[in-house]
Amino acid sequence: MQHSTSTRRVHHRVTGILAGLAVAVGGALAAGPASAADNPYERGPNPTENSIEASRGSYSVSSSRVSSLVSGFGGGTIYYPTTRSDGTFGAVVVSPGYTGTESSISWLGPRIASQGFVVLTMATNTIYDQPDQRARQLQAALDHLTSSSSGVADRIDPDRLALMGHSMGGGGTLRAVADNPDIKAAIPLTPWHTDKTWGEVRTPTLIFGAEYDTVAPHYSHAEPFYSSLPRNLPKAYLELNGASHFAPNTSDTTIAKYSISWLKRFVDDDTRYSQFVCPGPSSWDLDVQKYEATCPF
Repeated sequence: MQHSTSTRRVHHRVTGILAGLAVAVGGALAAGPASAADNPYERGPNPTENSIEASRGSYSVSSSRVSSLVSGFGGGTIYYPTTRSDGTFGAVVVSPGYTGTESSISWLGPRIASQGFVVLTMATNTIYDQPDQRARQLQAALDHLTSSSSGVADRIDPDRLALMGHSMGGGGTLRAVADNPDIKAAIPLTPWHTDKTWGEVRTPTLIFGAEYDTVAPHYSHAEPFYSSLPRNLPKAYLELNGASHFAPNTSDTTIAKYSISWLKRFVDDDTRYSQFVCPGPSSWDLDVQKYEATCPF
């Protein structure tokens, strides 16, 4: 589907007869005060378009290195909110893609952590590891984060964990959550995998595709992956307008804002963020080519 810049509109398909109600409720939640009594996992101020698009959120962030000698994956960097006054946080591990190094996805670390998460941007054992190998390494990285050897385990709620990954790391993300349904959220970024069907996944999943992806074309990877996920699963597909396979390798506001919203909604169970992913981007958002979701959630 191609459009000129002047006439292009986002194509939405939102399933669920209460989608309109979800928008209204989401807006009301965003406008009202946060209530820790209603949801003890809410972190940070009430969200706005500006707050989820910002290069940094409300939390100051510190970081620490994970040695490449660690067991199960290739090391990396942990980013975490410096404060201890807000209790524990959900945690996210991010994997690079085929031939990619940690640096290719490192921008996501401080950006997501500053919104109230502990984030590990990981390196793989080798840059040539295949998706299912990356799946095992993603799980190993989660296990490391929640162990005493990470140095940040006391900052993490071990019951609120999520995975992200680019390309083969995105395929690995799907495999990892298929194997471990206790993971709360998954975000494959222009994912690649030879397996096209993921009906066994029970984790809420947001998949990013790219309009001009020639490595993992959206019509043979991201979209079939999305379609194969269970119909009753909270899921969404966002296709980046005019983007290539490598869009997730540089700072990208569209990827960040919807990833943050997805993590907030399903790791923190924070319905204040529902408004941004259900029904999703406005029709005038020129950075989004297509958006589909199973609403309401």
